[in-house]
Amino acid sequence: MDVLADSPEPPSLEGRDPVADAMLPLSEHFKTVRGLSVELVSGLTDADCTVQSMPDASPSKWHLAHTSWFFEEFVLCGALGQSERFDPDFQYLFNSYYEAVGARHTRSERGLLTRPTLQNILDYRSHVDARMRAILDDVSRETELFDLITLGLHHEQQHQELLLTDILHLFSKNPLKPAFSDVATDAAPEATPAAAALSWSEFEDPGIVTVGHSGDGFAFDCEGPSHQVLLRPFALANRAVTNGEWIRFIEAGGYQSPRYWLSDGWACVQERGWTAPLYWEKTDQGWFSMTLQGWQPVDPARPVCHVSHYEADAFASWASEHLDGCDRARLPLETEWEYAARDNSVAGNLLDRASLRPKVQTGAGLTGLFGDVWEWTASPFTPYPGFRPADGAVGEYNGKFMSGQRVLRGGACTTPQGHIRPTYRNFFHPDKRWQFSGLRLARDL
Repeated sequence: MDVLADSPEPPSLEGRDPVADAMLPLSEHFKTVRGLSVELVSGLTDADCTVQSMPDASPSKWHLAHTSWFFEEFVLCGALGQSERFDPDFQYLFNSYYEAVGARHTRSERGLLTRPTLQNILDYRSHVDARMRAILDDVSRETELFDLITLGLHHEQQHQELLLTDILHLFSKNPLKPAFSDVATDAAPEATPAAAALSWSEFEDPGIVTVGHSGDGFAFDCEGPSHQVLLRPFALANRAVTNGEWIRFIEAGGYQSPRYWLSDGWACVQERGWTAPLYWEKTDQGWFSMTLQGWQPVDPARPVCHVSHYEADAFASWASEHLDGCDRARLPLETEWEYAARDNSVAGNLLDRASLRPKVQTGAGLTGLFGDVWEWTASPFTPYPGFRPADGAVGEYNGKFMSGQRVLRGGACTTPQGHIRPTYRNFFHPDKRWQFSGLRLARDL
């Protein structure tokens, strides 16, 4: 049976129009997003899609099902009733964290769901897609239903990125070091360009500025409301920190020197034996790393990836003393990052460019703000002034996580095109590093 027979035709990852998919009619936006999810697993086996490599990760099969569950639970059943369910057991199996919806399968045991099969899940997606297509053309833009479906599509794009993040972690545990994809073939390491020399864009008198989403177009609830903040003079590095700079940090004893680390970060170093970014290994041929293109040599010119907030903060402390021109270096505030990025084009090395790895940042001025790697900031993930979660179950989307996490900005090579904005606030606990996370330095003026 052709698993794609009843699904939206998946778009190619190559040559996508950089215009945000959200500008398409709703039915076309739905087809594009849903088709991409199926394409991402087209080269995976049922076993690949079932195994869970750690409690923080989820199987690809679960991502495919949960994103369909969102539309079934909040759109189809809400509008047309409980008879719309494909399988009543799926309400329990594929709920993530929505307490208002009811009980759910334990997150750390998602990898034990050998049944339903991958084919069952693809049939489930086909069922949901067919029922959704029956109502999409009648949904007016100025309605709560339109907003809810749009939220569901951006929710699915989040899970497309998580699917790639989680499958990389899974494949890293396999001694065969399999590649997720060989579609994109970068130039050999010796042919890649050098990264731009480290320089600074200075913002000498920002003063009182407005940050946060204006409300014009889609944004997640945590991105607003817009509000004013006072910014002191600062500078932002022209590019992300590179692998080569990180190797200098390693060789200088950065992972052995508690003076650079936050207390909790140093405890993680000691307890977990961190000596380099996640997936890095020192071999007789130099540093290598696991990537979505398999086992690859670490290219000194590319942005460093898979580092925690603790590591990013420690590097900034070390760089302030040891990298030329980096005195007073630190991580940027998220408001500084947004202020610096707001007039830049929202384009870069994102998922639709099919790179699947950070690329060398060579441009003049601020470059690589969008794509390549998520950039850790110094800011905690807390509500903006005036934030109120939405009513009902969807109000649990972001607000309930506003404790103990740090904000990242800018997107990564696994972030879908059209899913990123200057106001976008990603967030993870400061010890997490399986995400495509790196850093860009800031400094006081």
